[in-house]
Amino acid sequence: MDGFPIEIVLALIGVAVPISAFLWEFVVVGRRRLGYRVQMDTPVTGEIESVFPGVLTRLRPESPDSATDLKDLSVVLVRIENSGATTIDTSDYQTLDNGRAGLHVHFPQRRVIGMAVTELSHPGLAECLDARSGIAHRWIASASCGVIDLPKVPLNRGDHYKVLAILQRHGRAGADAEPELRGGIKGGRLLETRSRTGAPRAMVLLVGFLVLVIAAQLVVGVVRGDRPPRGCVAGELTVVGSSALRPVIQDAAQRYRAECRDLRFAFAFEGTERGLDRLTRAASTDGTLIAIGDNPIGANYPKLDRRSLAVAVFTVVTHPELDLPSLTTAQLRDIYAGRVTDWSELGGPPLPVVLVERAPGSGTRAVFEQRVLGGSQPAVPHTSCLAIQGRELAGPTRCTAEVTGDLLQTVRNTRGAIGYSEFGEATRAGLRTPALNGVAPDRQAALAGRYELWGIEFAYSYGGAPPGSPAAAFLRYLTDEAGSDVLRAHGTEPCRDLPNPARCGESG
Repeated sequence: MDGFPIEIVLALIGVAVPISAFLWEFVVVGRRRLGYRVQMDTPVTGEIESVFPGVLTRLRPESPDSATDLKDLSVVLVRIENSGATTIDTSDYQTLDNGRAGLHVHFPQRRVIGMAVTELSHPGLAECLDARSGIAHRWIASASCGVIDLPKVPLNRGDHYKVLAILQRHGRAGADAEPELRGGIKGGRLLETRSRTGAPRAMVLLVGFLVLVIAAQLVVGVVRGDRPPRGCVAGELTVVGSSALRPVIQDAAQRYRAECRDLRFAFAFEGTERGLDRLTRAASTDGTLIAIGDNPIGANYPKLDRRSLAVAVFTVVTHPELDLPSLTTAQLRDIYAGRVTDWSELGGPPLPVVLVERAPGSGTRAVFEQRVLGGSQPAVPHTSCLAIQGRELAGPTRCTAEVTGDLLQTVRNTRGAIGYSEFGEATRAGLRTPALNGVAPDRQAALAGRYELWGIEFAYSYGGAPPGSPAAAFLRYLTDEAGSDVLRAHGTEPCRDLPNPARCGESG
């Protein structure tokens, strides 16, 4: 029973029972329902005699053939209402004859002296209850019962009307019997409703049941609280490599830790090549060290095992004031070859071109050289980007940034600067990202082959991550589990989601 998903079963029960109760109440039995409620049944004889002595002996019913004195009177107010979930039409009343009456209110041992309709939920019901509708009262001598015949009144959901009757007790003294509504509704039922002054019993039972389900889930959670989810491992995992992938990897690690608290992470994002060098030097086979890279340069590291993660979109970035909506591949090659030295040559402002590059060995640089420049750049002297930030430069300049964060900061703080980085990081830095050959940086455009600057994110381990190790667990999370959602949220496309996952093995 250790792997039995009891929490899921409890959750399903907690959802199924309210839904079933709703369907039963409002679809099965409550779809068409006519309710009635006796809102008042009060004797009036004693009160009238005390205020007006002898008045009842002088009153007579309106009928000329009756000589009965008015005594033992009571007033009854009956509410008729559509308490179901659908409309009740005239054809929905069940009757054995073709008469106009659809309902009958019986008053055992009491005669109906007079009656009136006192309240309508809307004025349109008036013509259904006028003198021509068939509403009447009568006396059934064989049963000693007064009856009010009510017409077949069409009622929308929630509609109601009230009937006030003056009754006189007939026969033996004692407590008056309760009035009773008789009739039938096709596909439904008649029922006595109650005033909604308290919580219905069914609602109390349903709430109590849900409380029990929640309590059971809490108990199960406490009992299993110390057990890590299946697939979790304990220990420490160090992740090194591409600085362009730092945000997505750290985000994935944080979410993994929310489920698997016993795995600790350490990070050193100093560039793809440095990460691969560190992994090779450590020669660690215990699955506690992995490297992340954004270009398949692992061919120079034969002892490393490579696993593809996602397709990443890269972009050219420029200073916020450098408004160049689009650049072509040919223009970028001229810029990085030194043939364009001032932005005015491309229709921009009169500013010298400042090339901000990543150091050789960077995966992002390798992607840019391969996809845009068509090969490696010639060796030229480089200046540290920290030395030129914020300066007004008199001529074209080229500097080198060790990590993505330094490149983005230099481009943001240096007028006329241009560089390249992972697209998600560039947008978060607030830099301009001009289109490439007229196509804006976009994941779907890259997958469709219309946008050229893209690469593959890879994870490397020394000789393969052994089963049950921290590296194997985290890599499985990235490729097969919720980590794919993290990759997607950062603008990349997980390899597992591609129509042709083999494309993630491409190097060009």
